[in-house]
Amino acid sequence: MVARQRACKHVPGRQRDWCHNAPAMQIPFEIALGWRYTRAGRATRRNGFISFISGASMLGIALGVAALIIVLSVMNGFQKEVRDRMLSVVSHIEIFAPNGQAMRDVAATMAQARQHPEVIGAAPFVAAQALLAWGEDMKGAVVRGIDPAHEGEVTDLAAANGEVLQRLQPGSFAIVLGVELARNLGVVEGDTVTLIAPSGQVTPAGVVPRMKQMRVAGLFDSGHYEYDANMAMLHYQDAQKIFRLEGPTGVRLKLQDLHQAPRVTQELAASLQEFLYLRDWTQQNKTWFAAVQVEKRMMFIILTLIVAVAAFNLISTLVMTVQDKRSDIAILRTLGASPASIMAVFVVQGAMVGVLGTLAGLALGLLVAFNIDTIVPAIENALGASFLPKDIYLISRMPSEPLASDILPIAIISLLLAFGATLYPSWRASRVNPAEALRYE
Repeated sequence: MVARQRACKHVPGRQRDWCHNAPAMQIPFEIALGWRYTRAGRATRRNGFISFISGASMLGIALGVAALIIVLSVMNGFQKEVRDRMLSVVSHIEIFAPNGQAMRDVAATMAQARQHPEVIGAAPFVAAQALLAWGEDMKGAVVRGIDPAHEGEVTDLAAANGEVLQRLQPGSFAIVLGVELARNLGVVEGDTVTLIAPSGQVTPAGVVPRMKQMRVAGLFDSGHYEYDANMAMLHYQDAQKIFRLEGPTGVRLKLQDLHQAPRVTQELAASLQEFLYLRDWTQQNKTWFAAVQVEKRMMFIILTLIVAVAAFNLISTLVMTVQDKRSDIAILRTLGASPASIMAVFVVQGAMVGVLGTLAGLALGLLVAFNIDTIVPAIENALGASFLPKDIYLISRMPSEPLASDILPIAIISLLLAFGATLYPSWRASRVNPAEALRYE
C-alpha cells in the first residue's frame, strides 16, 4: 500500500500552478498502524486503561535503564578513583628480596630495570612494620623508608609532597605521617613520637624491642583513607639502622602505561640476574579489584531484572490491545492483510514502547551520571548526612565514569527484552479468525 500526495510546481509567467499526482515516501502500513495504536489512548478514552499500562511499562523500562547506567557509572568511577589514589602511594611494580631481607646490589637492579623501555622511574625503599607511640596512645603502622631524591619518580604522592619529604635527611630520624594516623595519635608537626621496632635486642631478661624517638617532620594526605591512617615515611638510611638492615629491601618502578604492569613484570622477572620477587599493582590489591568486578556483575544482573519486569508488562498490554482490536484485525484480514502483517503491527506497537522507554532511560541515566558530583552533595546537604564515610569507602565523594562499553549493552538488552515481549501477543493477533471476530459486530 503506497500513500500518494499532490505535488505542485509554480511555472513562471502563469498565474496558476499546475499539479500532478506524485508518489510520496513509502511507509509500510504496519508501521503507521502500529504507531497509531501506540498513541491511540491519547485521543480516546475507550482504551485509556491499556494506554496507562503501556505508559507504565515505558516508565519502568526508562527507570530500569537509567538505574543501570547510574549504578554502573558510579561503580566505574569508584573503581577508577580508588585505583588512582592507590597508585599515588603504591608504585606500578615492586622488586624485593625474599623474607624482607636487604637486596645485595640495589644499584645494579635499578640499572637493569631502567633498561626496559616501559620503565620511566626507579627508587629504592625499605618496607617494615612497627608501632608508633605518643603518650599512652599506640598505633600500628606500615613504615616505608624512602629516598626523597628519587621517590618522586615512582609515586604521585611524593611528587606532590616533595617539599615535605625533603625534610627527611639521613641521620635526622625525622618521620612523615599520614594525616589520619597523626589525628588518631593526636600529634602535629614538630611533636616527637616513639617508633618501636618488633625485632628487638636479645638480653638476659629476654627480647627487648628497639625504640627510637623521632620528630614528626610533616604530614601527607593521599586521599586514600587506608594509607593516610596506617603509613609513616622516613629516610631509607634511617630505616636501615632502626631495623638493622644492610641496605634497601626493594626497588619501586613506575611505567609509562600502568596497564602494562603484568606484562612488564614477567619480562623483568626473566631478565633480572639476582633472585628476587616481583609484584605489580594489580597483585597487591587483587582481592579488592576482584570484589569490585563481582559486585559490578551482580548489580548488572539484578538491575537488568527491573528492565525485564517492565518489558514483560508489555505482554499484558498487547494482549489487551489485541482483544480490543479484534474487529479491526478482522477487517484488515478481509481487506487482504496477511497474518505476518497483522503480527508486524503489534510488534511495532510494542517495539515503539521499548524504544521510547530505552531512549528516555538513556537520557535520564546519562544526565544523572554526568552530574552526580553536584546532585549527591545537594542531597547530602538537604538530608544532613554523608553517603560515603571515608573510613569505610576509602573516598569521601561520589565519582562517576559512564563508559560506552556498559551503556551500549544496556540499550541492546533493553530493546531485545521489549522486542521479545511482543512476540506472543503479536502471534495471537495473527491467529484471529475474521469470521468469528465479526460475527457479533
